[in-house]
Amino acid sequence: MSAATDVRPGLDRRQLAARVAADIPDGAYVNLGIGAPTLIADYLPEGLEIILHTENGLLGMGPAPAADAVDPDLINAGKQPVTELVGAAYFHHADSFGMMRGGHLDICVLGAFQVSEHGDLANWHTGGPDAIPAVGGAMDLAIGAKQVFVMTDLLTRDGTSKLVAACSYPVTGVHCVSRVYTDRAVFDVSPSGFAVTELFGSTTLDELRRLTGLELGDETDARATRPAHTTHTEGDAS
Repeated sequence: MSAATDVRPGLDRRQLAARVAADIPDGAYVNLGIGAPTLIADYLPEGLEIILHTENGLLGMGPAPAADAVDPDLINAGKQPVTELVGAAYFHHADSFGMMRGGHLDICVLGAFQVSEHGDLANWHTGGPDAIPAVGGAMDLAIGAKQVFVMTDLLTRDGTSKLVAACSYPVTGVHCVSRVYTDRAVFDVSPSGFAVTELFGSTTLDELRRLTGLELGDETDARATRPAHTTHTEGDAS
């Protein structure tokens, strides 16, 4: 299937960012990866204390500023302007990576080139001869965060599924991804592979199986019994 013939019945990136934001629990320390995941900062639920971390040395990052309120000294790891919330803290890059590697982040949300049904993540290099590697802190986040969420389109521009049986690109981290949010559906990574927990738009489970070529579990009914938010407790991996 080509991108030209692919009809996208699901969510756009801002809608998807809002959907991911709805699953981030009160009290969580969260890193938002470069690219589309940074949009999540604009959609965090009101009334919850969610502390955003950026690897270039800021804890307590807020949403994107208005065009007339940009502070050039306040940027995230992708060099985009951000705001700071009351109580925000600045620190050395090495300290920031210590937070990432030390298991102090509850959730990180990353983009991906591929995610395997075993939870392996490939998001820094396609392996192509002309591709520019861009690993940044992705490896540190993938192994250090208690939960790794991926936010991505289900298909590449040429219609290839980003959800695969095994990664063909260089791997960022193995068995690290717990959930994948795509424009078509939400997938949990289970011991038996991907399980679909939510469908968007007119997408069907059979269509997802055809697009990915994978045997996908169906847990869409189970989601209705799950709470929208949970409260983070120290030492809990949720």
